[in-house]
Amino acid sequence: MPSEKILEAKKAKVEQLTDILKNSVSGVLVDYKGITVDEDTKLRKELREAGVNYFVEKNTMLRLAFKNIGMEGFDEVLNGTTAIAVSENDQTAPARILGKFANANEQKFNLKAGYVEGVVYDENGVKALSKIPSKEVLLAQLVGSLQGPIQKLAASLKAVADKKSEEAA
Repeated sequence: MPSEKILEAKKAKVEQLTDILKNSVSGVLVDYKGITVDEDTKLRKELREAGVNYFVEKNTMLRLAFKNIGMEGFDEVLNGTTAIAVSENDQTAPARILGKFANANEQKFNLKAGYVEGVVYDENGVKALSKIPSKEVLLAQLVGSLQGPIQKLAASLKAVADKKSEEAA
């Protein structure tokens, strides 16, 4: 039977995980078995640069933390080696970065499941999320698609104004 001190430490860890999950907008669980230290270092650097918190945690602790926030659907995947990547402000960053890494390292790095805004996704759902561009890219695409018609309108108005000035001259 664990001592009182160990139980208190575990309860504190679950509370800390609960806070991390509660304050995140998205997260992805992965099986990282088999990646090298060098690959892990590069992955962690890329995640850190994107503002994603990535860490390895015990399945039991994660299971309890997910239960505390009322998010269910992870019991099946919380086995074996598990790491989690969470983001507080970007809904697709964890899935996008980990999905790209999983594609490059198929045999030794696998997506397990994830969530966005409280909605749980299985492995296939996370793979689909990983293909969505970042918010900045989507906004740039939107602006680009809006610029085309506006530029055409501006060119047409300029042509009409040039024609009127030629007729007046």
